[in-house]
Order: sequence, then C-alpha cells, then structure tokens
Amino acid sequence: DGEVHINELKNGNTEMFWNPTSEVRRQRLKRHIVLFEEQTDFESERLWQHVTSAINKGDQHKATQEKFVLEEEQRNAARERRESGTEWKPLLFRHDAGTNEWHYKYEDLRPWDPLNDIAQFEKDGILQTMERHLPTRMSNHKATCINNQITRHKRSAKDCRRRKASDQPSNHSQNTESSCSTPESVQELSDDDGKYLGFESLCAQCGKEMDHLKEIHSAVLSLQKAQQDIHR
Repeated sequence: DGEVHINELKNGNTEMFWNPTSEVRRQRLKRHIVLFEEQTDFESERLWQHVTSAINKGDQHKATQEKFVLEEEQRNAARERRESGTEWKPLLFRHDAGTNEWHYKYEDLRPWDPLNDIAQFEKDGILQTMERHLPTRMSNHKATCINNQITRHKRSAKDCRRRKASDQPSNHSQNTESSCSTPESVQELSDDDGKYLGFESLCAQCGKEMDHLKEIHSAVLSLQKAQQDIHR
C-alpha cells in the first residue's frame, strides 16, 4: 500500500518503482471477506486474531506468546488423534502419496477462457468460476429458430392438404395442389449451420452472433500469440 523505491548502492541514486496513487487504488479488485462473526473456529482471521491484535499494537512479546499457545494446542490435538487412531481428513486438500505433497481438491488448471469465463470467486472454501455459457445460449437460440421454421412448414403442409380435400376444385386450386410439395412429416435436421434439409438458413441474429464470436476468437488467438512472444 505504500511507495516502493529502488536504491542504487553504487551511486546512491533512488528511483521510484511503485506508487499506489488514488487512481491505482480505484482500479483494485473488490475484496469479499466473510464476516468475522460468520467464520468458523479454524478460519485464519478468527484463529490468529490474538496474534494479529498484538502485532497491530506493536507488542512483539505478546504476539510470540499467542503464537506459541496456538501452535501448542495444534500439537496436542495431533497427539491425541494419533494416540486414539483418529484419521485427520482435510476438507479442502488431498495428499499425494507419490510426491508426498498436498493438493487443493478443487483446483482448476484449465486455461482461462475469455469468451466464456467472467470471474473467479470463493464460496465455502471452494474456488469457482462464473461462466457465460455462450455455446448453450447459442444452441438454445438456434433451436428456437429451427422450431419456428418447422412450425411454418407444418402449417404450409396442412394448408395444402386442406386444399386437396376440397369438393369442387377450381383451376386455381389445382395449380395450388401441384405447387404444394412440402412433405407431411419433417425429417430430422442435421447440425450444419444453414444446411437444414430444405429449411431456410439461420436468422440474421444467429449469423451476427456467430460472426461476432469468430472475431473475438481471432482477437484472443492474436493476444495469446503476442503473450507467448513476450514471454520468450
């Protein structure tokens, strides 16, 4: 939160390295902290509250004492579990016997997806990712367009059959019969965009969204390549 300077020992020059101005502070991510009264006994803020209080008061001796009391309680609890044969089961971590390391149970190692991922947040100790679910939204909208087209074609087929059943067909109705070639049953549609077995292509909104997603994807690939070049 304070200024950071680089001191050049050879010539005694001092250079400003970091200055958290008011503008920088405004750009900070918002901190979301669980209220103290809602925390459990083993949450760090509650567990180390007396040590923290002593440090804030500048009482190093008191802080050391409180830290010793806390650690001694943990040692006694571990000794009692060992003597009673009680296995300690962590809620958020698992032990890898091969590497003898602890790993977070809910770790998400996939790359960040700027097209779908909005933010990461912690709830009940579990890190979660808020997503847009763009593919689902697009598929739902596509399904709506297809259903609308199916309804129109079914209505057209029904009108044709009604005209065919007329008792006194005129020349006009005969012409209509020959032009009504829509099948009475609708075949199953393929998934190819704009190639639905005789149906119209997707609506303009679908096309615009698909084009927009392609542009975003292209931009992201360009940024990723630039980051790799910078890293090298």
